Amino acid sequence: MNRKKLQKVAESVCRTAKHFNKIEVECLIKLFHTLVVEPSDRHATIGLDRNTFRNILHVTFGMTDDMIMDRVFRAFDTDNDSCVSVTEWVEGLSIFLRGTLEEKMKYCFEVYDLNGDGYISREEMFHMLKNSLLKQPSEEDPDEGIKDLVEITLKKMDYDHDGKLSYTDFEKAVRDENLLLEAFGPCLPDIKSSMAFEMQAFRETGDM
Repeated sequence: MNRKKLQKVAESVCRTAKHFNKIEVECLIKLFHTLVVEPSDRHATIGLDRNTFRNILHVTFGMTDDMIMDRVFRAFDTDNDSCVSVTEWVEGLSIFLRGTLEEKMKYCFEVYDLNGDGYISREEMFHMLKNSLLKQPSEEDPDEGIKDLVEITLKKMDYDHDGKLSYTDFEKAVRDENLLLEAFGPCLPDIKSSMAFEMQAFRETGDM
């Protein structure tokens, strides 16, 4: 991508990816083009497919839960075309790395709302917690322990007692206790991996 085209794309993306400055956006666009696999069909959309994106989440941010990685991909892929475009990449990273609590709450809720109906149900909690908890070798049925955990979580977070979590419930619970932001599995980078990513991505800016 030539300099002029890069600047033009960066200017456009800067308007929506508000946590990055223009130079940082340019760095992320360059990084995107090193990660993307050029499609064989020249009319195909250029973007990160599910496997490439999941590989980035796994290698760069240490994510291991298939279900969560798949949901993070869907959260980035806002137009649901099964590929993360350069704009979706920068806008997604803006929240993923530097989002406000409000932005991160909306993002996490979207990740955890598996069927997109606006609620996190008992079944969804069960699936996510079952995936994210380490299997303990014991005589007991592990599913029973997870069901108990779901009930404890609902007791703590389900403010209107309707047996599921709305965004209002989730927001209130997280504002009361920030650690509940990732209650159903790690879907945000830890400080160490996000700093390492930023240092690598922005080393050209000279301010790192």
